[in-house]
Amino acid sequence: MSYSREDILKMAEEENVRFIRLQFTDLLGIIKNVEIPVTQLTKALDNLMMFDGSSIEGFVRIEESDMYLYPDLDTWVIFPWTPEKGKVARLICDVYNADGTPFAGDPRGVLKSVLKEAEELGFTDFNIGPEPEFFLFKNDERGEPTLELNDKGGYFDLAPTDLGENCRRDIVLELEDMGFEIEASHHEVAPGQHEIDFKYADAITTCDNIQTFKLVVKTIARKHGLHATFMPKPLFGVNGSGMHANMSLFKGKENAFYDPNTESQLSETAMQFLAGTLKHAEAYTAITNPTVNSYKRLVPGYEAPVYIAWSMRNRSPLVRIPSSRGMSTRIEVRSPDPTANPYLAMGAMLAAGLDGVRKKMAPPMETDRNIYAMDEDERNAEGIGSLPATLKEAIDNLKANEVITQSLGEHALEHFTEAKEIEWDMFRTQVHPWEREQYMSTY
Repeated sequence: MSYSREDILKMAEEENVRFIRLQFTDLLGIIKNVEIPVTQLTKALDNLMMFDGSSIEGFVRIEESDMYLYPDLDTWVIFPWTPEKGKVARLICDVYNADGTPFAGDPRGVLKSVLKEAEELGFTDFNIGPEPEFFLFKNDERGEPTLELNDKGGYFDLAPTDLGENCRRDIVLELEDMGFEIEASHHEVAPGQHEIDFKYADAITTCDNIQTFKLVVKTIARKHGLHATFMPKPLFGVNGSGMHANMSLFKGKENAFYDPNTESQLSETAMQFLAGTLKHAEAYTAITNPTVNSYKRLVPGYEAPVYIAWSMRNRSPLVRIPSSRGMSTRIEVRSPDPTANPYLAMGAMLAAGLDGVRKKMAPPMETDRNIYAMDEDERNAEGIGSLPATLKEAIDNLKANEVITQSLGEHALEHFTEAKEIEWDMFRTQVHPWEREQYMSTY
């Protein structure tokens, strides 16, 4: 939906909007917002709304803290769950410096800069269809989350086994009220785990939608006395939550990944993009799987990818090529999880794929065997590498990779890696319950 300044002012008045949230995302992927009364809407639309950037993770030092929010008018939406007598709307914003230049640490801006590189190579659109998963846990009497799941359902189960069905249905209805086109909604493999898929869109819109999706899921879950978490692996022994990314490049109205004249109907561009996606996987994993907990999901036995390979048929490799062709031709990267900052994650994967196109890389041979059943010698013989096993390993790979570090830019790279190295150190030096269980009595 495209809106003008006049459209927004008119809708705000007609719909009795009283407050507007000016939203943006910090480097760690957390949604931030400055809430203003509707009387300040004109000022916001004039790009005159200032905030203190020094208080936001990974932004700026206190001596250079004045920053401006530039609303993207097309992101205007009125939250349907707010009261009729005083509705709340939101606008997603780009972050600018006081001198009117785009802020280098704004994740939305980082993605836009990589999209410009795609345009220079002749690609007009980078489309993404995300598949974010989440868990629903019961809240206690104080409204705090417990580890008690709200159901015992499994993949595609129905009520009464899937007790999250009503909550999931309400989430879908709220999303549709906000303009989402929902394609599917179902229970996932693990008890308490759910997935809601919405229609693909261009990269910026998709990342905006992912952030909105998270907000809606958490808000509606709370109304049901539940806590929704996008933590990749909240429970040991069950599947974790991923956020598979289905990606395609377009030139005008033509899908650049489709070629009806090849045996696979995948174009040369698709194969080159695939090659770049595989080559840089060890580096962008720090961005697509950015928490200590992310690497508890990326282990064999729980359907998450561990090995750097691709296939059109089996689901054990990092990249799968879905069977649809024509306009729906795409590659599915299965490693990202929903703790990722979507703007940085999609930007990093795009940069990886574009490097493959630019350098005319050829991908390795397709892997049709179940890689989990192969031993290390067999994997080595087929040139199948592994994703990083820890956040520390992923950060080291990221810092050593020129293509992915350049896509982030110096400011975002420095502040992101610094925050993640602190996170790793906090985890590394903590004594965990497992250690006490293993060693207290034995030694």
